[in-house]
Amino acid sequence: MTGGNESCTAGPTSMSYLTCLTYILEEWTGVEDIGDYLSYAFYILWLLFPLVVVFVLPGVIVVLFYVSILWLHIYKRKNEIKEAYSHDVWIGAKEVLATIWDGHGRIWHGYELHGVKNIPQGPGLVVFYHGATPIDYIYFSARLHIMKKRHCSVVADYFVFRLPGFRILLEVLGIIHGPKEACVRTLKKGHLLAIAPGGVREALFSDEMYTILWSDRKGFAQVAIDAKVPIIPMFTQNVREGFRTLGGIKILRLLYERVRLPIVPLYGGFPVKLRTFIGEPIPYEPNMTAEELAAKTKAAVQALIEKHQKIPGNIFRALMERFETQKKED
Repeated sequence: MTGGNESCTAGPTSMSYLTCLTYILEEWTGVEDIGDYLSYAFYILWLLFPLVVVFVLPGVIVVLFYVSILWLHIYKRKNEIKEAYSHDVWIGAKEVLATIWDGHGRIWHGYELHGVKNIPQGPGLVVFYHGATPIDYIYFSARLHIMKKRHCSVVADYFVFRLPGFRILLEVLGIIHGPKEACVRTLKKGHLLAIAPGGVREALFSDEMYTILWSDRKGFAQVAIDAKVPIIPMFTQNVREGFRTLGGIKILRLLYERVRLPIVPLYGGFPVKLRTFIGEPIPYEPNMTAEELAAKTKAAVQALIEKHQKIPGNIFRALMERFETQKKED
């Protein structure tokens, strides 16, 4: 080892650090021309770096989820005594979580929320288009909490409740799986409730054309009718450009239909511009059927997409929108 280092610096001309490292590795391993192998390895790494990035960036969101969960456990431990004397021991925790996620939205996506005036003072059912991830809904609920001090529960797919460690997060944020009766009870208590009728299927298999994949689902409409509350349509611009999936691969679609788990890989995490638009509420009408209300809601969400989203979506264009100075109208 000493002899190798001396060889690197010996002579009238000193070697570069990379050449010296190559020389030492050849001495240790006994492999000749190891520099050629290193050059090839660096070339492959450079070639695959963009691919690695687009699959690694989504992990940042997962890390933030578990940071939120860790904070809730710490908060719970420090406030166990207060729990018996407070109607909502989690108020402080919710404030911190809203600040964390809103800060992430502002910094990474320049997140904006438009049309808050369309949210009624009382209960309402927020119906939104589901992107590859629900990150836009998280930003929406965080900003709503900060701006209006209002909490919005959300209906999630059953697999979310099986994620390790997520139980405390789901309980604190009021995330429910259903059934319909639970949704109606939430609304009748005067709360806001959000649902994406397209669910996981829309998240995984819609694309940059922003096709709504609701099939003939109308359960959400029946919930609004039973609770006698308005429906508030919502859409987030560029949500498909932030994260995308490999849902166009046919075999993955067939596999999902068999196991009903989100096994389709996603990629992205690009810092594109995200703007959430809240449309005018669709009021409760006692004579309207669930089929009619579902169709009316789908048309309202489609109208928001057509008004605020350039189709097909484009990642580069969505990135450039971060530099726009003109204020976007509601």
